[in-house]
Amino acid sequence: MANFITIFRIFIAFIAIYLLFVGNFYGCVWAFGLTALAFALDGVDGYVARKFNESSKLGAMLDIMSDRIVENAFWITFATLGWLPIAFPLIALTRGFITDGLRSVGMEQGYTAFGTTSMQDSNLGHFICCSKFSRAAYAVSKLVAFLFMILAHIPGIKANLADSFGIFAIIFAIIAMEFCVIRGLPVLFASKKFFVPVEEKNVVCQTCNV
Repeated sequence: MANFITIFRIFIAFIAIYLLFVGNFYGCVWAFGLTALAFALDGVDGYVARKFNESSKLGAMLDIMSDRIVENAFWITFATLGWLPIAFPLIALTRGFITDGLRSVGMEQGYTAFGTTSMQDSNLGHFICCSKFSRAAYAVSKLVAFLFMILAHIPGIKANLADSFGIFAIIFAIIAMEFCVIRGLPVLFASKKFFVPVEEKNVVCQTCNV
């Protein structure tokens, strides 16, 4: 059930994005509600997994995958529609490719992104990358940015409201992007233990031959 919810939220986000491209009043209103639902389900799947003891490495991987798809889909959509500079999706995509690539190496060695087997060794790294506060703050900043972005572009909205909503959207988008980059740094620093220098590999090989 938890994995179903995780995947289902991707389709919810895609429907919301489709409605944004439709561009009429009711489409944007529905997109607003579905966007909020897609992010709410991100917390529901974790609760269900813990409640029914469904936590697993597959679930953790699917959770990260759905997060990447949903957030990047919205960043790309807003840039495509001209609501945000292209720098936002470029930064988000680059950070995602780097961190997820390093985490995949960690998973091969028994580590996970979060939980008791997290690849983070330091308390600071664990707080920045894995703590409930950090994850919630990042999710909320994205959600607020996305919702205000939609509100600012609802057809027929008053100009003064659109301007105010647009300012809030940009502010929270910048905050979300800062969280995005900062939360990726501990993954980068912690990944060094996954890679053995060539010299050490040669020593091991020579010892095995002897």
